[in-house]
Amino acid sequence: MRLKAELAATRTAWEPLSFYQKFEHISILILSGLIAVIVVFAMWNLLLKLLVSILSSGFDPTNYEVFQALFGMIFTVIIALEFERSLLVLEERHKSIVQVRTVILIALLAVLRKLIILDPMAHDTSYLLALAAATLALGGSYWFVSRGDAR
Repeated sequence: MRLKAELAATRTAWEPLSFYQKFEHISILILSGLIAVIVVFAMWNLLLKLLVSILSSGFDPTNYEVFQALFGMIFTVIIALEFERSLLVLEERHKSIVQVRTVILIALLAVLRKLIILDPMAHDTSYLLALAAATLALGGSYWFVSRGDAR
């Protein structure tokens, strides 16, 4: 019975929307579904690789390469989940405004993932400086946006 009430409420909320708003909602639902599938497969892949590594005798979490690979996969799932959450928040608010703070947070997570899996000896100094500058710029932007939201 509750499902029927929710469907009826959704139908009545759907009617006054413009064509573009309907298109936007459908796009968000499709993207949410696709990201959910990606998250499920990424978690399954992470679980399988972890189990295979544990069952084989070569699993050493103190090994730097193992640490990099494991946390790289974990951060990939976290980034996808945060992206999914931002889409769901966008859908719930019924506004066409993507929260800048969320976009900056996702970008910070992506840069952090890159820094964790990065082999500093394999890259030149300019690349590392660019990542540091991106991290500082995103951190400063997040601080300014959060400070503005507090007001």
